[in-house]
Amino acid sequence: MEAPTPRLKEKYQNEVVPALMQKFEYRNVMEVPKVEKVIVNRGVSDAIVDPKALDAADELANITGQRPIITRAKKSIAAFKLRAGVPIGCKVTLRGARMYYFLDKLFNIALPRIRDFRGVSPDAFDGRGNYTLGLREQLVFPEIRYDDVDKIRGMDITIVTTAKTDEEAFELLKLMGLPVRLQ
Repeated sequence: MEAPTPRLKEKYQNEVVPALMQKFEYRNVMEVPKVEKVIVNRGVSDAIVDPKALDAADELANITGQRPIITRAKKSIAAFKLRAGVPIGCKVTLRGARMYYFLDKLFNIALPRIRDFRGVSPDAFDGRGNYTLGLREQLVFPEIRYDDVDKIRGMDITIVTTAKTDEEAFELLKLMGLPVRLQ
């Protein structure tokens, strides 16, 4: 039995691709930019002193549906009491169906749950069509129970697209449902 196609992927194929082809006058469907991967990164600075703080990786696994890898310090920094090779965070790279499910959940459930949310900044593009946004707390995701959280930690979410310009990427993400703040 085949797994059902993610709702956001169907929206991309049926609505976003034709709209982008019309706006940017692409001649071929393969020219239309798409979301390549989503990287969810979480720094856990407490892990330097308390290795149990890396339980944040379990929360990240619940949110994304994929087990994160532990990131380690590349250099020693005496001022932060940090040695090279010490675990300091975790990250997940999502592709395919999991990526579409995560983006759907992020755009339609998590972001609207942020207090005083008026939309994400349209200025967070890197110049190559990738978008990065930071969340201050993990409680906006429905998988996280307030009672189970020992410390509120944020995360960085990077959406990597195949777009050549920020304008193309902005239009792609806006059509896919990214709630963008009006200027």
